[in-house]
Amino acid sequence: VVCRDGCIKAVGQADVIRSQFSEATFERIIDCSGKCVLPGLVDAHTHPVWAGDRVHEFAMKLAGASYMEIHQAGGGIHFTVEHTRKATEEELFNTFKHRLERMRRAGSTLVECKSGYGLNLETELKMLRVIERAKQSMDIGISSTYCGAHSVPKGKTATEATDDIINNHLPKLKELKLSGEIDVNNIDVFCEKGVFDLDSTRRILQAGKDIGLQINFHGDELHPMKSAELGAELGAQAISHLEEVSDEGITAMARAKCAAVLLPTTAYMLRLKQPQARKMLEEGVIVALGSDFNPNAYCFSMPMVMHLACVNMRMSMNEALAAATINAAYALGKSDTHGSIETGKQGDLVIINSSRWEHLIYQFGGHEALIDYVIVKGKVVYQNERCGTM
Repeated sequence: VVCRDGCIKAVGQADVIRSQFSEATFERIIDCSGKCVLPGLVDAHTHPVWAGDRVHEFAMKLAGASYMEIHQAGGGIHFTVEHTRKATEEELFNTFKHRLERMRRAGSTLVECKSGYGLNLETELKMLRVIERAKQSMDIGISSTYCGAHSVPKGKTATEATDDIINNHLPKLKELKLSGEIDVNNIDVFCEKGVFDLDSTRRILQAGKDIGLQINFHGDELHPMKSAELGAELGAQAISHLEEVSDEGITAMARAKCAAVLLPTTAYMLRLKQPQARKMLEEGVIVALGSDFNPNAYCFSMPMVMHLACVNMRMSMNEALAAATINAAYALGKSDTHGSIETGKQGDLVIINSSRWEHLIYQFGGHEALIDYVIVKGKVVYQNERCGTM
């Protein structure tokens, strides 16, 4: 039972609920006989605001080019930055809205959304305004992330870029938050060899924390950088990627209750070694999942991500579902309100046309025929036109 305020009023056996609410009137009753009701899925890591796709780079990758080779040849992030800088705010909003709608149809009801394809203050703010506009106008939860340290801009050194972010970008974000124009939740840095080193990353993350942002950053993806150890030390809410994390880093994250956001699409697309999900789980790390939707990993579907996590990272289906709901909500600092079906939490739900919830993971790429309803704050935001047919 979900109230008008969008929160879950009661959860329990059908006959108990019917008796408890026999005098109540409802705007809508959905018959879920023979179906499964799941928490809305949470996508803990996406880059959904950009212009200009990189389908040509997919062919380069298939021919053997590495991520950093493409990056150094002017492709990768820099290609997207060039197109995003040229795009108008309206163009960016329209494509972003379309992408969010596709994520929602695949069952995502809360999505982390990053900037990071501007690398200058003007374009980063343009991207963050687009994210803020979607927050205010769309029926989907959004956790917004400033990722101005996604790459070193052309013509600058990493130190100069770090100084610019700390002295210009972050004070402006603080000002806009105080005026109510843009409310950013997280700060992100791409801590990587040839991008932002450990010292620059520390400086930026600490400056972001000082203005009230949660630390949630890219670490230990292509090279072991000791990012996990740094995140644990700084009190990071979450660290993403971690394909090259050290044993010491895993131990430090478990102790600090810092979530690991694993991205099976990235390891799959770039043919990287898989993150050590099993070791993290066994050591007590809070493991979350994200789609890493971006021009390099064009995936909207958390059911697909869960499937890849089970097959390639050897997670169980229970672990994958927890990682795509309550643990992903924790990675965004929202597990008190999102990620599970509990009284008092937000009424974000997915209803699937199967008597076993595991079909959402088992049917590889089959979510479009399987998901009957997606509900956000008690409001049906997507209903499958084939709803009810097996």
